[in-house]
Amino acid sequence: MKVFTIGYEGATMAEFLATLRKAGVERVIDVRALPLSRRPGFSKSSLAAELEAVGIDYVHLKPLGTPKPGRDAAKKGDRATLEAVYAGQLELPEARAAAARMRELAAEKPSALLCFERDPGMCHRTLLLAAEGEEAEVVDLVV
Repeated sequence: MKVFTIGYEGATMAEFLATLRKAGVERVIDVRALPLSRRPGFSKSSLAAELEAVGIDYVHLKPLGTPKPGRDAAKKGDRATLEAVYAGQLELPEARAAAARMRELAAEKPSALLCFERDPGMCHRTLLLAAEGEEAEVVDLVV
């Protein structure tokens, strides 16, 4: 199974959509705890509408998002704290169920995990796939 990841940091909606379409992504799985954004078009409702307009499904899996202490650590570049906080998040029953759902969705059609950070190495989506990706082939898309 191949799983794409994408961050929208610094991207326009047009660039973001073009990158997804070029890669053949048919579903975006939003793994943000808070699906809100100051960037126009990237909050949950408007993002879902933008994706639907180009034939891409949208699913939000809130339990796979990073709790506030992890987001704060990521903003500071504190990878060790991010990893510790996120490991705890993934132990929660709702996160385990959401991770199983993520795998099901990704197996159905080409899917991309979405978060804010452009650099996957600074984002929890890399930690998520390392823990729950079941040896998926990971392709990081850069907008």
